[in-house]
Amino acid sequence: MAKSTLSFVCQNCGAAYNRWQGKCDSCGEWNTLAEEDTTGATSMPVSVRSRRKGRTFALESLTGKSNDAPRLPSGMTELDRVTGGGFVRGSVLLVGGDPGIGKSTLLTQATSMLARAGHRAVYISGEEAVAQVRLRAERLGLADAPVQLAAETSVEDIVSTLSEGAVPRLIVIDSIQTMWTDTVESAPGTVTQVRASAQALIRFAKKTGAAIILVGHVTKDGQIAGPRVVEHMVDAVLSFEGEGSQHFRILRAMKNRFGPTDEIGVFEMTGLGLREVSNPSELFLSERDLGSPGTAVFAGIEGTRPVLVELQALVAPTTLGTPRRAVVGWDPSRLSMVLAVLEAHCGVKLSGYDVYLNVAGGLRIQEPAADLAAAAALVSSLVNAPLPTDAVYFGEISLSGAVRPVAQTSARLKEAAKLGFGRAVLPESARGEVGGDGGLALNSIGGLTSLVAEIAARGSPRGDRDTGREGAAEKNATPARFRRENS
Repeated sequence: MAKSTLSFVCQNCGAAYNRWQGKCDSCGEWNTLAEEDTTGATSMPVSVRSRRKGRTFALESLTGKSNDAPRLPSGMTELDRVTGGGFVRGSVLLVGGDPGIGKSTLLTQATSMLARAGHRAVYISGEEAVAQVRLRAERLGLADAPVQLAAETSVEDIVSTLSEGAVPRLIVIDSIQTMWTDTVESAPGTVTQVRASAQALIRFAKKTGAAIILVGHVTKDGQIAGPRVVEHMVDAVLSFEGEGSQHFRILRAMKNRFGPTDEIGVFEMTGLGLREVSNPSELFLSERDLGSPGTAVFAGIEGTRPVLVELQALVAPTTLGTPRRAVVGWDPSRLSMVLAVLEAHCGVKLSGYDVYLNVAGGLRIQEPAADLAAAAALVSSLVNAPLPTDAVYFGEISLSGAVRPVAQTSARLKEAAKLGFGRAVLPESARGEVGGDGGLALNSIGGLTSLVAEIAARGSPRGDRDTGREGAAEKNATPARFRRENS
């Protein structure tokens, strides 16, 4: 019998240590080490392992005929868009998201649609009883779907049950943190148990050809809880995002071996479950506050889909020694860069102002093409000058203040024209890439200084809106404030 081996395993990253310590040297987290038995039932003496001979296998060349992996459409267009066209046989997907964001609702709808299409779909819950899953199905109007339910946490029992009869086409495990296996002597939810349970389920999927979806918990930082090795083991990692106060939900692929990783699926949370949004731009712009300073429409690209979204900025005088910089839905480091370029090259002094930037609708923007729209919204808020309501903005700002071109210019312009916009502010060097402007009036700019001067000429800084002579003089002097003086 193998000697029991105890190790202290970090519950955040999976690193193992021989003795306890307060801080994990691998991930830097504190108080995350827990004692676990890492021996496992499959352990054997080294002398026995060394006598085992390996089997030979055939080697193949790079040349040869390869067929696309057969896919199983889920019946939900937005979900199929993110997965690359449907579930691949034998694939394992990991879905993560904040508590209450709608992961179980999404997967209940997906399994119900597959079951109604005649496929065997199994939903195994380790967190809820069967009666609770039925209540959710009744609320969603899916109680008549022939989905097979179970409330079980033992991986061995799950694999044994699913091996009987026809192989399921889709299996949902909700969640992987509640599963446990007899081969590991650790509590459910620990790093060792999560890794061993995931390995057993992945082996079952590859052997039988069933597609498995694992639901994963997330940490306070938004990362999927458990060892990072699980994300490397699965075929796809999907993140279900959204603000609790918003009714929009975004399904984003963080990793996908069988499809793109830059696609998103947009859903709207309603009383009857998640509703697919085929035109996200129209939904994100449905509640625009027209004519308000500090708002700009950004023409972005998410995967192959153009998406128009409103960026909202607020610049207010600060009462603190260090001004606040708060951003929601965008990279804070890019906001800091845009503010630095505005101050260094355009003369926009923001050191005495608090700056807030928000992406309306709960969408999270990742591409740098939003730099120009963010800069326009910031200057608009500072000088109280509303931007044209029929204009869209896109372009990357360099550290020198130049506006650089971005990809898929034509797709952005066509989407803006389809939604009724009349003009577009874009990089000057992007004119050659425009295959069709859709009838838009194009305002191409080469540097950020010209855009800042144009916006500043239409407004006055906050607090200087007097109608007297002093206020008029201040308003007339506004454009010069945002230009660098010639020495």
